[in-house]
Amino acid sequence: MAASEEPEAPTEPVDVACGLENVPVSVWPPGARPGPFQYSPDHVAGPGADADPTEITFPGCTCLTRPCVPGTCSCLRHEENYDEEARLRDLGSAARCVWPVFECNALCPCPAHCGNRVVQRGLQRPLQVFRTDSKGWGLRTLAFIPRGRFVCEYAGEVLGFSEAQRRSQRQTEHDSNYIIAVREHVAGGRVMETFVDPARVGNVGRFLNHSCEPNLLMVPVRVDSMVPRLALFAAKDISPGEELSYDYSGRFLNRTDGADEGRPGGGKPRKPCYCGSASCAAFLPYDASLYRTPEGPAPVQEGTV
Repeated sequence: MAASEEPEAPTEPVDVACGLENVPVSVWPPGARPGPFQYSPDHVAGPGADADPTEITFPGCTCLTRPCVPGTCSCLRHEENYDEEARLRDLGSAARCVWPVFECNALCPCPAHCGNRVVQRGLQRPLQVFRTDSKGWGLRTLAFIPRGRFVCEYAGEVLGFSEAQRRSQRQTEHDSNYIIAVREHVAGGRVMETFVDPARVGNVGRFLNHSCEPNLLMVPVRVDSMVPRLALFAAKDISPGEELSYDYSGRFLNRTDGADEGRPGGGKPRKPCYCGSASCAAFLPYDASLYRTPEGPAPVQEGTV
């Protein structure tokens, strides 16, 4: 080294999560950094949101001296949500839908290690944001994840329908689409809708890419209020270094049936899918309702969480 040259300062590892998660979220390659956004491990209220996702509205259970089990714990609506290894019980490729999950909340007197507190504990395994060959940024695990274990949330701004529609219609074919619409079918034929956009404010879930054969399953999990946390669980055993993905349409290993054909409103071209799976549908899913115009209804797209 020449006398006039100064040694390069060591590069500090980038933590995408800004210290807000249990474990840091690294970036590859070294020195690279995703575009700017505000990191938040939880949902925040965005324009048009019907409820504040940070508000505690659920009553707590009364399990002070006994464990939380079905029949005595008011938070367990059907059966135990998780097994003794904290793995989601209701998980299977044959199911066309999943049961909503209610965890114990901030007003419950049960301890922090209660078996019905999983998603609220946050990240437990190291994840890495990395630059892919053809899909921009992606997310992978650096540790083995057993089938059924919680991986991360898809957190961001909770929007009203009009704002979600406005943001979707302003996108160009070159823009990344972060907005997800979750529709839950409840008693009486009602449908509960949740729109989340982590483009400006969000967590590590915003880096997840779509796959027509995903290794993650999204499940609405409620903790403190009716605003669901969009929790992603391992749909199979996932090896270290494997990219994490889910199906943007909300389906899970369900083959397309033609409902996704056509284009979003305004004749915008469909975005190609680069997942490379054997059953790749060639194009990314889109939510037709977000492109509906007053002149006529858009084609209906199947697929709910």
